[in-house]
Amino acid sequence: MSGPLRFRHLTVDGRRVHHRVDGAGPPVVLLHGIGRTLRDFTEQHELLAGRYRVHSVDLPGHGGSMPMAQPHTLPALARFVGRYLDAAGVDGPVHLVGNSLGGAIAMRFAVAEPTQVASLTLVASAGFGQEVTMALRLLTLPGLGRLLLRPSRYAARRTERALFHDPALVTAERVGHTLAVAYRPYAARVVLETARGLGTVRGVHRRWRDELLAELTGLDLPTLVVWGDHDLILPPSHLVAAGTLLPHARTHLFANCGHLPQVECAEEFSELLREFWATAAGSSRPGRPAAPPPGTPVPPGPAG
Repeated sequence: MSGPLRFRHLTVDGRRVHHRVDGAGPPVVLLHGIGRTLRDFTEQHELLAGRYRVHSVDLPGHGGSMPMAQPHTLPALARFVGRYLDAAGVDGPVHLVGNSLGGAIAMRFAVAEPTQVASLTLVASAGFGQEVTMALRLLTLPGLGRLLLRPSRYAARRTERALFHDPALVTAERVGHTLAVAYRPYAARVVLETARGLGTVRGVHRRWRDELLAELTGLDLPTLVVWGDHDLILPPSHLVAAGTLLPHARTHLFANCGHLPQVECAEEFSELLREFWATAAGSSRPGRPAAPPPGTPVPPGPAG
């Protein structure tokens, strides 16, 4: 794609939501992680918009989207996805792609509204284990969490450095954007609220993980789970757990890649998505051909 980026706003439940929509074709919705923004999907948005109607969304209380009137829990964020689809006039089931927290939101929405989901792609998703970076675990401690979220260029650079295996991706533009987002008046409150709903200093709560995955397994929904082999936020060992907990899912491990493979391995990632969506359209539904064996890695399509 060329030309200026087209960012928009719409109203969801009386609150302004910042999003980007481009392309034509089957609908795709891209959901970012905790404390992040839709810019984590810029590369994929532009690579996919030639074949799909792509929606990148700032979650409530993140980036340019206003916070919700209710606590930012996982179920509430999943309900937001449904409200967003209604407000954006999205018809038919969507391909959901969620990174980190966005993956957990995508799973929760799929469980609640399975007929609205064509497929799930879970990118280094929360929900497959207790382990998570100490930085997120410390946010759950009263007092300390808010102190750690105090905006500074040093903190913004440290955050970006933790997300990528390749330090060259930690650009001044990325650091500046992260710092600007941290200065939003509602940013720290929403991150703390969300983090404390998902876990404690000991790690991610098991109860919501077990319940969510048990419900998801019963859906037989086309699912792809991917990870980077140098992820410092949620360990790559969670990919193995995902293959066990979701026996119908396909899995893929990106080499020399951190927590944002959609950025760090952008071309390979988009080819992987397109191949998965093409085959998922004829699998994992009653009366259709069976999916590949559980845990089968999905090979990338031809380069270019």
